[in-house]
Amino acid sequence: MTGGSAGDGFVRISTHVLDTVRGEPARDIGVRLDRRDSGGWTPVAQGRTDHDGRLTDWTPLLDRVPLRGWQAGGYRLVFLVERYYPPGASFFPEIVVSFQITDPDRHHHVPLLLSPYGYTTYRGS
Repeated sequence: MTGGSAGDGFVRISTHVLDTVRGEPARDIGVRLDRRDSGGWTPVAQGRTDHDGRLTDWTPLLDRVPLRGWQAGGYRLVFLVERYYPPGASFFPEIVVSFQITDPDRHHHVPLLLSPYGYTTYRGS
């Protein structure tokens, strides 16, 4: 889902989750990509962060939205962090980062800096 050439209709989105308490990548965190349409939010892809805390290869949810037909509009990443920390140690069981894509041919990188009681994100490159 991150591959392809410009103009192929794929939104190129990647993320990188870093554990700011441990000072290392946050491995094996589930992430879902949703797209906003007239009916609300629709899940379109999912994946897990790798050994380096990165997610670049998405598993499309083909039964919901075709791979092609990506467009400018509202998207969100849902980070499922509750299982990353020991039981009861995370104040935020999931973190939702919503954003706008205005150029669907451009790569979009949305990193997450994570701790048990806080997080921050930004538009990366």
